[in-house]
Amino acid sequence: MVATHPVGSLSRDRIEATLQRFMGVIEQIPPMYSAVKRGGQPLYKLARKGIEVEREPRQVTIHTLRLLRWEDKDLECELCCSKGTYVRTLAVDLGEALNCGAHIVTLRRTAVAPYDAAHMVTLDVLHKRAEQGWSALDALLLPLDTAVAQWPAVRVRGDAAFYLRQGQPVIAPHAPTQGWVRLYENEETFLGMGEILDDGRVAPRRLLAG
Repeated sequence: MVATHPVGSLSRDRIEATLQRFMGVIEQIPPMYSAVKRGGQPLYKLARKGIEVEREPRQVTIHTLRLLRWEDKDLECELCCSKGTYVRTLAVDLGEALNCGAHIVTLRRTAVAPYDAAHMVTLDVLHKRAEQGWSALDALLLPLDTAVAQWPAVRVRGDAAFYLRQGQPVIAPHAPTQGWVRLYENEETFLGMGEILDDGRVAPRRLLAG
Protein backbone atom coordinates (compact mmCIF):
# COMPACT_ATOMS: atom_id res chain seq x y z
CA MET A 1 0.00 0.00 0.00
CA VAL A 2 1.29 3.45 -0.94
CA ALA A 3 0.23 6.49 1.08
CA THR A 4 0.68 10.12 0.09
CA HIS A 5 0.52 13.25 2.22
CA PRO A 6 0.86 16.96 1.51
CA VAL A 7 4.23 18.25 2.65
CA GLY A 8 2.84 21.49 4.00
CA SER A 9 5.02 24.14 5.56
CA LEU A 10 8.52 23.07 6.55
CA SER A 11 11.46 25.08 7.80
CA ARG A 12 15.08 24.18 8.39
CA ASP A 13 14.68 24.89 12.10
CA ARG A 14 11.70 22.56 12.34
CA ILE A 15 13.46 19.79 10.44
CA GLU A 16 16.61 20.01 12.57
CA ALA A 17 14.59 20.13 15.78
CA THR A 18 12.71 17.00 14.70
CA LEU A 19 15.94 15.22 13.84
CA GLN A 20 17.18 15.93 17.36
CA ARG A 21 14.18 14.06 18.77
CA PHE A 22 15.58 10.84 17.30
CA MET A 23 19.01 11.21 18.86
CA GLY A 24 20.19 8.81 21.57
CA VAL A 25 18.49 5.56 22.56
CA ILE A 26 15.19 5.11 20.73
CA GLU A 27 12.75 2.27 20.11
CA GLN A 28 11.96 0.93 16.66
CA ILE A 29 9.38 -1.60 15.54
CA PRO A 30 11.05 -3.95 13.03
CA PRO A 31 9.40 -3.77 9.59
CA MET A 32 7.61 -6.81 8.24
CA TYR A 33 10.20 -7.07 5.48
CA SER A 34 13.03 -7.92 7.86
CA ALA A 35 14.95 -11.00 8.97
CA VAL A 36 13.56 -10.87 12.51
CA LYS A 37 12.00 -14.25 13.27
CA ARG A 38 8.51 -14.93 14.60
CA GLY A 39 7.81 -18.52 15.53
CA GLY A 40 11.06 -19.55 13.87
CA GLN A 41 10.11 -17.95 10.56
CA PRO A 42 11.60 -14.69 9.19
CA LEU A 43 9.11 -11.84 9.03
CA TYR A 44 9.81 -11.21 5.34
CA LYS A 45 8.46 -14.67 4.49
CA LEU A 46 5.22 -13.85 6.30
CA ALA A 47 5.07 -10.47 4.56
CA ARG A 48 5.36 -12.12 1.15
CA LYS A 49 2.29 -14.16 2.05
CA GLY A 50 0.39 -10.99 2.97
CA ILE A 51 0.53 -11.79 6.68
CA GLU A 52 1.25 -9.02 9.17
CA VAL A 53 1.95 -9.77 12.84
CA GLU A 54 2.69 -7.67 15.90
CA ARG A 55 6.37 -6.95 16.51
CA GLU A 56 8.09 -6.06 19.74
CA PRO A 57 9.95 -2.73 19.69
CA ARG A 58 13.72 -2.87 19.86
CA GLN A 59 16.14 -0.37 21.30
CA VAL A 60 18.80 1.13 19.04
CA THR A 61 21.14 4.10 19.44
CA ILE A 62 21.33 7.06 17.08
CA HIS A 63 24.72 8.68 17.62
CA THR A 64 24.48 11.32 14.88
CA LEU A 65 21.60 12.46 12.67
CA ARG A 66 22.56 15.59 10.77
CA LEU A 67 20.83 17.51 7.99
CA LEU A 68 23.19 17.98 5.05
CA ARG A 69 20.81 19.36 2.45
CA TRP A 70 17.18 20.46 2.21
CA GLU A 71 15.66 21.21 -1.16
CA ASP A 72 11.90 21.38 -1.65
CA LYS A 73 10.67 17.90 -0.60
CA ASP A 74 14.09 16.25 -0.46
CA LEU A 75 16.26 15.88 2.64
CA GLU A 76 19.82 14.57 2.67
CA CYS A 77 21.01 13.43 6.07
CA GLU A 78 24.09 11.86 7.62
CA LEU A 79 23.47 9.10 10.14
CA CYS A 80 25.73 7.27 12.57
CA CYS A 81 23.88 4.51 14.42
CA SER A 82 24.23 1.26 16.31
CA LYS A 83 23.89 -2.12 14.67
CA GLY A 84 20.33 -3.31 14.22
CA THR A 85 19.01 0.13 13.25
CA TYR A 86 16.38 0.09 10.49
CA VAL A 87 17.21 3.19 8.49
CA ARG A 88 14.12 2.97 6.29
CA THR A 89 11.96 2.73 9.40
CA LEU A 90 13.75 5.79 10.77
CA ALA A 91 12.82 7.70 7.61
CA VAL A 92 9.17 6.67 7.96
CA ASP A 93 9.13 7.72 11.63
CA LEU A 94 10.72 11.04 10.72
CA GLY A 95 8.03 11.63 8.11
CA GLU A 96 5.35 10.94 10.67
CA ALA A 97 6.98 13.34 13.13
CA LEU A 98 6.96 16.03 10.42
CA ASN A 99 3.31 15.22 9.54
CA CYS A 100 4.12 14.75 5.88
CA GLY A 101 5.31 11.17 5.42
CA ALA A 102 8.72 10.14 4.12
CA HIS A 103 10.59 7.33 2.41
CA ILE A 104 14.17 6.54 1.39
CA VAL A 105 15.21 7.46 -2.16
CA THR A 106 18.93 6.70 -1.85
CA LEU A 107 20.77 4.92 0.93
CA ARG A 108 24.57 4.80 0.93
CA ARG A 109 26.59 3.12 3.65
CA THR A 110 29.81 5.07 4.19
CA ALA A 111 31.30 3.04 7.04
CA VAL A 112 30.88 -0.23 8.92
CA ALA A 113 32.84 -0.51 12.17
CA PRO A 114 36.53 -0.04 11.23
CA TYR A 115 35.90 0.09 7.47
CA ASP A 116 35.17 3.45 5.88
CA ALA A 117 34.43 4.80 2.41
CA ALA A 118 38.09 5.54 1.70
CA HIS A 119 38.77 1.79 1.48
CA MET A 120 35.66 0.78 -0.47
CA VAL A 121 35.97 -0.77 -3.93
CA THR A 122 33.46 -0.21 -6.72
CA LEU A 123 31.98 -2.96 -8.87
CA ASP A 124 33.81 -1.51 -11.87
CA VAL A 125 37.13 -1.99 -10.09
CA LEU A 126 36.17 -5.56 -9.15
CA HIS A 127 35.24 -6.37 -12.75
CA LYS A 128 38.56 -5.02 -14.00
CA ARG A 129 40.47 -6.95 -11.35
CA ALA A 130 38.57 -10.12 -12.24
CA GLU A 131 39.74 -9.77 -15.83
CA GLN A 132 43.32 -9.67 -14.53
CA GLY A 133 42.97 -12.92 -12.60
CA TRP A 134 42.60 -14.22 -9.07
CA SER A 135 45.83 -12.69 -7.79
CA ALA A 136 44.56 -9.20 -8.68
CA LEU A 137 41.37 -9.87 -6.71
CA ASP A 138 43.28 -11.38 -3.79
CA ALA A 139 45.30 -8.19 -3.50
CA LEU A 140 42.11 -6.38 -2.41
CA LEU A 141 41.42 -8.75 0.47
CA LEU A 142 42.05 -7.56 4.02
CA PRO A 143 43.23 -9.77 6.89
CA LEU A 144 40.40 -11.16 9.03
CA ASP A 145 41.62 -9.47 12.19
CA THR A 146 41.08 -6.02 10.70
CA ALA A 147 37.36 -6.53 11.46
CA VAL A 148 38.13 -6.35 15.19
CA ALA A 149 41.18 -4.09 15.04
CA GLN A 150 39.64 -1.82 17.70
CA TRP A 151 39.90 -4.58 20.33
CA PRO A 152 43.08 -5.15 22.39
CA ALA A 153 45.39 -7.93 21.20
CA VAL A 154 46.25 -10.87 23.47
CA ARG A 155 49.11 -13.16 22.44
CA VAL A 156 49.56 -16.66 23.81
CA ARG A 157 52.19 -19.35 23.30
CA GLY A 158 52.74 -23.05 23.83
CA ASP A 159 50.28 -24.78 26.16
CA ALA A 160 48.09 -21.68 26.49
CA ALA A 161 47.54 -21.60 22.72
CA PHE A 162 46.79 -25.33 22.71
CA TYR A 163 44.16 -25.08 25.45
CA LEU A 164 42.58 -22.02 23.82
CA ARG A 165 42.16 -24.03 20.63
CA GLN A 166 40.38 -26.69 22.71
CA GLY A 167 37.90 -24.07 23.91
CA GLN A 168 39.31 -23.67 27.42
CA PRO A 169 39.99 -20.37 29.21
CA VAL A 170 43.65 -19.63 29.95
CA ILE A 171 45.76 -17.11 31.81
CA ALA A 172 47.46 -14.72 29.38
CA PRO A 173 50.20 -12.24 30.30
CA HIS A 174 49.48 -8.54 29.78
CA ALA A 175 45.78 -9.18 29.06
CA PRO A 176 43.26 -6.40 29.79
CA THR A 177 40.96 -6.76 32.77
CA GLN A 178 37.66 -6.89 30.87
CA GLY A 179 35.99 -6.89 27.47
CA TRP A 180 36.55 -8.57 24.13
CA VAL A 181 40.02 -9.20 22.70
CA ARG A 182 41.81 -10.41 19.57
CA LEU A 183 43.63 -13.69 20.11
CA TYR A 184 46.98 -14.51 18.51
CA GLU A 185 49.30 -17.46 18.75
CA ASN A 186 52.83 -16.09 19.15
CA GLU A 187 52.97 -12.77 17.30
CA GLU A 188 51.11 -13.00 14.02
CA THR A 189 48.80 -16.05 13.82
CA PHE A 190 45.25 -14.81 14.37
CA LEU A 191 43.22 -17.36 16.35
CA GLY A 192 39.91 -15.52 16.69
CA MET A 193 38.00 -13.60 19.34
CA GLY A 194 38.00 -13.99 23.09
CA GLU A 195 36.51 -12.44 26.21
CA ILE A 196 38.05 -11.63 29.57
CA LEU A 197 36.30 -13.51 32.38
CA ASP A 198 35.68 -12.13 35.87
CA ASP A 199 38.67 -14.09 37.21
CA GLY A 200 41.00 -12.53 34.64
CA ARG A 201 41.33 -15.55 32.37
CA VAL A 202 40.84 -15.28 28.61
CA ALA A 203 37.99 -17.39 27.25
CA PRO A 204 37.78 -18.23 23.54
CA ARG A 205 34.48 -17.17 21.98
CA ARG A 206 34.90 -17.43 18.20
CA LEU A 207 37.95 -19.27 16.86
CA LEU A 208 39.12 -19.90 13.32
CA ALA A 209 39.29 -23.48 12.16
CA GLY A 210 42.83 -24.66 11.70
